[in-house]
Amino acid sequence: MLRVRWMYAFIIPGFLFFVVFAYVPLLGNVVAFQDYSPFLGFTGSPWVGMANFQALLTGPELIDSLRNTLIISLLQIVFAFPAPIALALLLNSLLSERVKRVVQSIVYLPHFISWVIVISIWQEVLGGAGAVSQLAQLFGGDSVNVMSNPDTFQLLVTLQVIWKETGWGTIIFFAAITAIPQDLYESSACDGAGPLRRIWHVTLPGIVPVIMLLLILRLGSVLSVGFEQLILQQPAVGADAAQVLDTFVYYRGVLGGDWGISTAAGLLKGIVGTLLVLAANKLAKRSGAEGLF
Repeated sequence: MLRVRWMYAFIIPGFLFFVVFAYVPLLGNVVAFQDYSPFLGFTGSPWVGMANFQALLTGPELIDSLRNTLIISLLQIVFAFPAPIALALLLNSLLSERVKRVVQSIVYLPHFISWVIVISIWQEVLGGAGAVSQLAQLFGGDSVNVMSNPDTFQLLVTLQVIWKETGWGTIIFFAAITAIPQDLYESSACDGAGPLRRIWHVTLPGIVPVIMLLLILRLGSVLSVGFEQLILQQPAVGADAAQVLDTFVYYRGVLGGDWGISTAAGLLKGIVGTLLVLAANKLAKRSGAEGLF
Protein backbone atom coordinates (compact mmCIF):
# COMPACT_ATOMS: atom_id res chain seq x y z
CA MET A 1 0.00 0.00 0.00
CA LEU A 2 2.87 2.37 0.84
CA ARG A 3 4.50 1.62 -2.52
CA VAL A 4 1.25 2.51 -4.30
CA ARG A 5 1.09 5.84 -2.48
CA TRP A 6 4.58 6.73 -3.73
CA MET A 7 3.21 6.40 -7.25
CA TYR A 8 1.33 9.66 -6.66
CA ALA A 9 4.72 11.43 -6.63
CA PHE A 10 4.78 11.11 -10.41
CA ILE A 11 1.85 13.54 -10.56
CA ILE A 12 3.92 16.35 -9.00
CA PRO A 13 5.94 17.37 -12.15
CA GLY A 14 2.79 17.55 -14.27
CA PHE A 15 0.95 19.45 -11.54
CA LEU A 16 3.79 21.97 -11.20
CA PHE A 17 3.96 22.38 -14.98
CA PHE A 18 0.31 23.41 -15.19
CA VAL A 19 0.57 25.67 -12.13
CA VAL A 20 3.63 27.55 -13.42
CA PHE A 21 2.86 27.73 -17.15
CA ALA A 22 -0.97 27.63 -17.24
CA TYR A 23 -2.46 29.04 -14.02
CA VAL A 24 0.13 31.60 -12.80
CA PRO A 25 0.06 33.46 -16.19
CA LEU A 26 -3.70 33.91 -15.70
CA LEU A 27 -2.84 36.55 -13.09
CA GLY A 28 -1.58 38.70 -15.97
CA ASN A 29 -5.21 39.28 -16.98
CA VAL A 30 -5.26 41.98 -14.32
CA VAL A 31 -3.73 44.23 -17.00
CA ALA A 32 -7.16 44.34 -18.67
CA PHE A 33 -8.37 46.45 -15.73
CA GLN A 34 -5.34 48.76 -15.56
CA ASP A 35 -3.67 51.52 -17.55
CA TYR A 36 -0.66 49.26 -17.57
CA SER A 37 2.87 50.53 -17.91
CA PRO A 38 5.85 48.11 -17.96
CA PHE A 39 7.87 50.68 -15.98
CA LEU A 40 5.30 50.80 -13.15
CA GLY A 41 4.46 47.09 -13.11
CA PHE A 42 1.26 45.41 -11.94
CA THR A 43 1.30 47.06 -8.52
CA GLY A 44 2.15 50.60 -9.70
CA SER A 45 -0.11 50.88 -12.75
CA PRO A 46 -3.37 52.78 -12.10
CA TRP A 47 -6.68 50.93 -12.10
CA VAL A 48 -9.20 51.95 -14.78
CA GLY A 49 -12.00 49.47 -14.10
CA MET A 50 -13.90 48.47 -17.26
CA ALA A 51 -12.55 51.37 -19.36
CA ASN A 52 -10.43 49.07 -21.54
CA PHE A 53 -13.44 46.88 -22.30
CA GLN A 54 -15.57 49.94 -23.14
CA ALA A 55 -12.88 51.31 -25.48
CA LEU A 56 -12.51 47.87 -27.03
CA LEU A 57 -16.23 47.29 -27.64
CA THR A 58 -16.87 50.80 -29.01
CA GLY A 59 -13.84 50.91 -31.31
CA PRO A 60 -14.25 50.10 -35.04
CA GLU A 61 -11.16 47.88 -35.09
CA LEU A 62 -12.77 45.19 -32.91
CA ILE A 63 -15.85 44.94 -35.16
CA ASP A 64 -13.72 44.41 -38.28
CA SER A 65 -11.43 41.94 -36.51
CA LEU A 66 -14.36 40.01 -35.04
CA ARG A 67 -16.15 39.87 -38.40
CA ASN A 68 -13.06 38.49 -40.18
CA THR A 69 -12.42 36.03 -37.35
CA LEU A 70 -15.98 34.67 -37.40
CA ILE A 71 -16.05 34.36 -41.21
CA ILE A 72 -12.74 32.46 -41.32
CA SER A 73 -13.71 30.30 -38.34
CA LEU A 74 -17.11 29.45 -39.88
CA LEU A 75 -15.47 28.51 -43.19
CA GLN A 76 -12.98 26.30 -41.36
CA ILE A 77 -15.71 24.54 -39.36
CA VAL A 78 -17.85 23.96 -42.48
CA PHE A 79 -15.07 22.90 -44.87
CA ALA A 80 -11.82 22.15 -42.97
CA PHE A 81 -13.32 20.22 -40.05
CA PRO A 82 -15.14 17.55 -42.15
CA ALA A 83 -12.19 17.15 -44.56
CA PRO A 84 -10.18 14.71 -42.32
CA ILE A 85 -13.35 12.66 -41.75
CA ALA A 86 -14.00 12.32 -45.48
CA LEU A 87 -10.34 11.51 -46.19
CA ALA A 88 -10.21 8.90 -43.40
CA LEU A 89 -13.37 7.22 -44.73
CA LEU A 90 -11.97 7.27 -48.27
CA LEU A 91 -8.60 5.80 -47.28
CA ASN A 92 -10.21 3.22 -45.02
CA SER A 93 -12.21 1.92 -48.00
CA LEU A 94 -9.01 1.18 -49.95
CA LEU A 95 -8.38 -2.54 -50.20
CA SER A 96 -4.62 -2.31 -50.74
CA GLU A 97 -2.75 -1.71 -47.48
CA ARG A 98 0.38 -0.65 -49.40
CA VAL A 99 -1.48 2.06 -51.32
CA LYS A 100 -3.16 3.21 -48.13
CA ARG A 101 0.16 3.60 -46.31
CA VAL A 102 1.75 5.47 -49.22
CA VAL A 103 -1.19 7.89 -49.44
CA GLN A 104 -1.17 8.37 -45.65
CA SER A 105 2.54 9.22 -45.67
CA ILE A 106 2.04 11.77 -48.44
CA VAL A 107 -0.91 13.54 -46.85
CA TYR A 108 0.83 13.72 -43.44
CA LEU A 109 3.81 15.67 -44.83
CA PRO A 110 2.26 19.20 -45.13
CA HIS A 111 1.62 19.22 -41.36
CA PHE A 112 5.37 19.30 -40.69
CA ILE A 113 5.98 22.28 -42.99
CA SER A 114 6.04 25.69 -41.33
CA TRP A 115 3.54 28.36 -42.36
CA VAL A 116 6.38 30.41 -43.86
CA ILE A 117 7.16 27.61 -46.31
CA VAL A 118 3.46 26.94 -46.95
CA ILE A 119 2.78 30.57 -47.85
CA SER A 120 5.86 30.60 -50.09
CA ILE A 121 4.64 27.48 -51.94
CA TRP A 122 1.18 28.97 -52.46
CA GLN A 123 2.78 32.23 -53.61
CA GLU A 124 4.75 30.34 -56.24
CA VAL A 125 1.53 28.76 -57.51
CA LEU A 126 -1.16 31.43 -57.08
CA GLY A 127 0.90 34.64 -56.78
CA GLY A 128 1.30 37.35 -59.40
CA ALA A 129 4.40 35.67 -60.88
CA GLY A 130 3.20 32.16 -60.03
CA ALA A 131 2.50 29.16 -62.20
CA VAL A 132 -1.23 29.89 -62.63
CA SER A 133 -0.56 33.48 -63.70
CA GLN A 134 2.10 32.42 -66.19
CA LEU A 135 -0.20 29.73 -67.59
CA ALA A 136 -2.99 32.29 -68.01
CA GLN A 137 -0.63 34.67 -69.83
CA LEU A 138 0.60 31.83 -72.04
CA PHE A 139 -2.95 31.36 -73.33
CA GLY A 140 -3.48 35.10 -73.85
CA GLY A 141 -5.18 35.88 -70.54
CA ASP A 142 -4.40 38.48 -67.90
CA SER A 143 -2.11 38.05 -64.94
CA VAL A 144 -3.82 36.45 -61.92
CA ASN A 145 -2.77 37.15 -58.34
CA VAL A 146 -5.03 35.23 -55.98
CA MET A 147 -2.68 35.76 -53.01
CA SER A 148 -3.33 39.53 -52.91
CA ASN A 149 -7.08 39.47 -53.59
CA PRO A 150 -8.91 40.60 -50.42
CA ASP A 151 -12.29 39.41 -51.77
CA THR A 152 -11.23 35.74 -51.77
CA PHE A 153 -8.77 35.89 -48.87
CA GLN A 154 -10.97 34.12 -46.29
CA LEU A 155 -11.59 31.23 -48.70
CA LEU A 156 -7.87 31.12 -49.56
CA VAL A 157 -6.95 30.85 -45.86
CA THR A 158 -9.42 27.97 -45.43
CA LEU A 159 -7.99 26.11 -48.43
CA GLN A 160 -4.48 26.50 -47.00
CA VAL A 161 -5.61 25.00 -43.69
CA ILE A 162 -7.27 22.09 -45.53
CA TRP A 163 -4.11 21.45 -47.56
CA LYS A 164 -1.82 21.58 -44.52
CA GLU A 165 -3.80 19.85 -41.77
CA THR A 166 -6.29 17.43 -43.37
CA GLY A 167 -3.86 14.52 -43.58
CA TRP A 168 -2.67 14.95 -40.00
CA GLY A 169 -6.27 15.20 -38.76
CA THR A 170 -7.09 11.76 -40.14
CA ILE A 171 -4.92 10.05 -37.49
CA ILE A 172 -7.56 10.40 -34.76
CA PHE A 173 -10.35 9.18 -37.06
CA PHE A 174 -8.27 6.20 -38.21
CA ALA A 175 -7.80 5.25 -34.55
CA ALA A 176 -11.57 5.54 -34.00
CA ILE A 177 -12.31 3.43 -37.09
CA THR A 178 -9.96 0.63 -36.01
CA ALA A 179 -11.84 0.42 -32.68
CA ILE A 180 -15.07 -0.54 -34.50
CA PRO A 181 -15.66 -4.32 -34.15
CA GLN A 182 -15.10 -6.16 -37.42
CA ASP A 183 -18.16 -8.32 -36.63
CA LEU A 184 -20.36 -5.36 -37.52
CA TYR A 185 -18.82 -5.12 -41.00
CA GLU A 186 -19.07 -8.87 -41.55
CA SER A 187 -22.70 -9.06 -40.43
CA SER A 188 -23.66 -6.04 -42.55
CA ALA A 189 -21.89 -7.59 -45.57
CA CYS A 190 -23.83 -10.83 -44.98
CA ASP A 191 -27.05 -8.77 -45.00
CA GLY A 192 -26.13 -7.43 -48.44
CA ALA A 193 -24.78 -4.00 -47.47
CA GLY A 194 -22.36 -2.56 -50.02
CA PRO A 195 -19.28 -0.42 -49.21
CA LEU A 196 -21.25 2.84 -49.07
CA ARG A 197 -23.95 1.39 -46.83
CA ARG A 198 -21.28 -0.04 -44.49
CA ILE A 199 -19.71 3.41 -44.23
CA TRP A 200 -23.09 5.04 -43.57
CA HIS A 201 -24.52 2.47 -41.12
CA VAL A 202 -21.37 1.14 -39.41
CA THR A 203 -18.33 3.41 -39.75
CA LEU A 204 -19.97 6.81 -39.32
CA PRO A 205 -22.04 5.83 -36.23
CA GLY A 206 -18.87 4.28 -34.77
CA ILE A 207 -16.88 7.53 -34.96
CA VAL A 208 -19.68 9.95 -34.04
CA PRO A 209 -18.49 10.25 -30.37
CA VAL A 210 -15.01 11.25 -31.59
CA ILE A 211 -16.49 13.74 -34.07
CA MET A 212 -18.60 15.33 -31.33
CA LEU A 213 -15.62 15.53 -28.98
CA LEU A 214 -13.39 17.23 -31.56
CA LEU A 215 -16.20 19.58 -32.63
CA ILE A 216 -16.72 20.73 -29.03
CA LEU A 217 -12.98 21.34 -28.65
CA ARG A 218 -12.94 23.21 -31.97
CA LEU A 219 -15.74 25.51 -30.79
CA GLY A 220 -13.57 26.41 -27.79
CA SER A 221 -11.01 27.95 -30.16
CA VAL A 222 -13.53 29.45 -32.56
CA LEU A 223 -11.98 32.92 -32.08
CA SER A 224 -8.45 31.64 -32.80
CA VAL A 225 -7.95 31.18 -36.54
CA GLY A 226 -4.18 31.08 -36.93
CA PHE A 227 -1.92 33.99 -35.98
CA GLU A 228 1.19 33.11 -37.99
CA GLN A 229 -0.70 32.21 -41.16
CA LEU A 230 -2.60 35.50 -41.20
CA ILE A 231 0.11 37.90 -40.13
CA LEU A 232 2.35 36.61 -42.95
CA GLN A 233 -0.30 37.43 -45.57
CA GLN A 234 -1.77 40.61 -44.08
CA PRO A 235 0.64 43.00 -45.88
CA ALA A 236 -0.49 41.61 -49.26
CA VAL A 237 -4.28 41.88 -48.77
CA GLY A 238 -4.58 44.62 -46.16
CA ALA A 239 -5.98 44.82 -42.65
CA ASP A 240 -9.61 45.02 -43.81
CA ALA A 241 -9.48 41.42 -44.98
CA ALA A 242 -6.79 39.86 -42.78
CA GLN A 243 -7.12 41.59 -39.41
CA VAL A 244 -8.40 39.04 -36.87
CA LEU A 245 -8.50 39.09 -33.07
CA ASP A 246 -5.07 37.45 -32.73
CA THR A 247 -3.35 39.98 -35.00
CA PHE A 248 -5.35 42.80 -33.38
CA VAL A 249 -3.92 41.82 -29.96
CA TYR A 250 -0.41 41.68 -31.42
CA TYR A 251 -0.54 45.05 -33.17
CA ARG A 252 -2.28 46.92 -30.31
CA GLY A 253 -0.38 45.26 -27.45
CA VAL A 254 3.11 44.31 -28.62
CA LEU A 255 3.68 46.91 -31.32
CA GLY A 256 1.34 49.69 -30.15
CA GLY A 257 2.06 49.35 -26.42
CA ASP A 258 -1.68 49.43 -25.63
CA TRP A 259 -1.44 46.54 -23.18
CA GLY A 260 -4.76 47.10 -21.43
CA ILE A 261 -6.98 46.92 -24.55
CA SER A 262 -5.07 44.01 -26.07
CA THR A 263 -5.31 42.04 -22.79
CA ALA A 264 -9.03 42.85 -22.60
CA ALA A 265 -9.44 41.46 -26.12
CA GLY A 266 -7.57 38.27 -25.19
CA LEU A 267 -9.60 37.86 -21.99
CA LEU A 268 -12.85 38.41 -23.87
CA LYS A 269 -11.80 35.81 -26.42
CA GLY A 270 -11.11 33.25 -23.68
CA ILE A 271 -14.46 33.89 -22.00
CA VAL A 272 -16.37 33.48 -25.28
CA GLY A 273 -14.49 30.25 -26.04
CA THR A 274 -15.28 28.83 -22.60
CA LEU A 275 -18.97 29.69 -22.92
CA LEU A 276 -19.12 28.07 -26.36
CA VAL A 277 -17.53 24.87 -25.03
CA LEU A 278 -19.99 24.72 -22.11
CA ALA A 279 -22.97 25.36 -24.42
CA ALA A 280 -21.84 22.81 -27.00
CA ASN A 281 -21.19 20.22 -24.30
CA LYS A 282 -24.68 20.75 -22.87
CA LEU A 283 -26.30 20.50 -26.31
CA ALA A 284 -24.34 17.31 -27.03
CA LYS A 285 -25.58 15.72 -23.80
CA ARG A 286 -29.17 16.75 -24.51
CA SER A 287 -28.91 15.16 -27.96
CA GLY A 288 -27.84 11.86 -26.39
CA ALA A 289 -24.06 12.09 -26.98
CA GLU A 290 -21.53 11.67 -24.17
CA GLY A 291 -20.13 15.19 -24.34
CA LEU A 292 -16.73 16.38 -23.18
CA PHE A 293 -17.29 16.26 -19.40
